[in-house]
Amino acid sequence: MLKVGLTGSIGTGKSTVAGIFKEFGAYVISADKIVHKLLEEEEIKEKIREEFGDVFTPEGKVDRKKVAQVIFENEKKRKVLEGILHPLVFREIEKFFKKIEKKDPEAVAIAEVPLMIETGSYKNYDIIIVVYAPRNIQLKRLIEKGLSREEAEKRIKAQMPVEEKIKYADIVIENTGSIEELEKEVREIYEILKNVASCSGSH
Repeated sequence: MLKVGLTGSIGTGKSTVAGIFKEFGAYVISADKIVHKLLEEEEIKEKIREEFGDVFTPEGKVDRKKVAQVIFENEKKRKVLEGILHPLVFREIEKFFKKIEKKDPEAVAIAEVPLMIETGSYKNYDIIIVVYAPRNIQLKRLIEKGLSREEAEKRIKAQMPVEEKIKYADIVIENTGSIEELEKEVREIYEILKNVASCSGSH
């Protein structure tokens, strides 16, 4: 089985690329989706209440927007949240890989993890793919998602620049054109990954 780490910066289109890989037959897990589930657990909610106070909706769910505002304003709080969530996210990803390897030894298994390089967890993968888009495109996409220009700037600034992440990449996917171009690029890469996985799976 080939363990692939997929990352990039905010607004580069990581999730879009992950979705395309999945359509072509890769097994994909998303750190963000794991976080969504974790934020519904009472134990996690309790820890967040202790650290962040009232960042909840009237229904008692964690208000991700409120939390995002806090952590992008305050690096210390961001580290606290990462300390609560990251170990649990990595555990889920490990479980996912074990399950897939049992089921399909020649699989291409992809984990989409935004902070893979920052946390050093990129070392756990056989291949690292970084999705790239220049800053002006990142900004445009975030503003289209409803962020103000100022918020978008802040979020991009809070992360490691994507140019820095590229230094860790085995493969770079440039997401600056149409969705058709992106699909074509991802398909070609997936074919290569499948070949590598079948070679490693048959030994």
